[in-house]
Amino acid sequence: MKPLPTWEEFMVPVLTVLADGVPRSTREIRNQVSDLAGLTPEQRTGMLPSGRVTRAADRISWALHFLHRVDAIHRPSRAMYRITERGEGLRAQYPDGLTERDLKPLAKTGDEWWQQRSGAVGPAEVESQAHNGGGHVVDDPALEPDVPAAALDPYELIDEGVARIISEVASDLLARLQAQEPAFFESAVVQLLLAMGYGGAGGRGVTTARSNDGGIDGVIDQDVLGLSKVYVQAKRYKPDNVVQRPELQGFVGALSGKADSGVFITTSRFSHGAIEYARTVPVNLVLINGQRLTELMIEYGVGVQVRRTVHIVEIDEDFFT
Repeated sequence: MKPLPTWEEFMVPVLTVLADGVPRSTREIRNQVSDLAGLTPEQRTGMLPSGRVTRAADRISWALHFLHRVDAIHRPSRAMYRITERGEGLRAQYPDGLTERDLKPLAKTGDEWWQQRSGAVGPAEVESQAHNGGGHVVDDPALEPDVPAAALDPYELIDEGVARIISEVASDLLARLQAQEPAFFESAVVQLLLAMGYGGAGGRGVTTARSNDGGIDGVIDQDVLGLSKVYVQAKRYKPDNVVQRPELQGFVGALSGKADSGVFITTSRFSHGAIEYARTVPVNLVLINGQRLTELMIEYGVGVQVRRTVHIVEIDEDFFT
C-alpha cells in the first residue's frame, strides 16, 4: 500500500481537481482529491492524534492554504475555491509535483509569513524549531514510518509533538509511582478516582488501614451518607511483576458481602488468565493497568501540572461575511 501523500504531494492533485475552473467547496475538493490520489478507506478515515480531523483532510487543507497564499487558487466565497491563471501555470510547469520551495519565489513582496520560514523545506521544520529550541527535527517513533517529520503540516506536528510529550511524561509518571511507598500509591489512586468524578457531590474517598484492609486498599463514598461505595485494590508492582488470577480472586473475595463491583489498579499489567477471569466473574471488575493509569492521571491532572497553554487561532469567516 502506498503511503499517505504529504501536504506537498497533495498540491498538484488539488490543482488538477480545480483545473476545469469550476468553484468547489473544501469538502468537495477533499473528496475528489482523495479519489484522485487513490486513498484507501483507512487513509481516508485515519485521525490525527488529537482526534480533531482526519490526517488526509488536514494535509489537503494545508495544500489549499499554501496554494491560496501564492494566488494559485482564489476563494470567491466562504470555503469555496477555484483555480487561477497562476495555478494553471504551476500545474503545467510541475506536473510531477510541487514543493514549498517551488512556491516561495511566488510569495507577495513584503509577505513576512514566507520570510519567517527561513528556507524551510516543509511546515514541520520551522515549527519544530519552536518546539525544540531551534535544533533539527527530532526523531519520533510516533511518526508514520514512511513520512519524514519535515513533511508534516503544522497541525500534524503539534499533535505529534504533544503525543510525544505525553508519552514521555507518562513513562516518568509510572516510574515515580513505582518508586513510592505502597501507601502513597494507594492514596494517589483514590485521588485519581475522585478527580474522575467517583465520589459524586459531597462524596469522599479514603485509604484503608494497611494492617486490616482485607484485600481492599481504598473506599470511595459515592454519596454523602455512604450508601453507595467504590472499593479499590491498588498494587504498586514493577513492570515484570504481572498481576495473576489468584490476586483478582482474593479481591473478589474481599468484596463479598460489601459490593458487587470493584476497581483493581496496578502499575504493571494483568496476565491473560486474570483478564479472562475478570470477564467471566459475576462481580463487575474494572482492571486498570499501568499504561491506562498514567493516561487517566494525565487526563484528569493528578500528579501532573500544565506547563504551557497554547492557543491556536484561525480566521473567523463570519467576521468577514
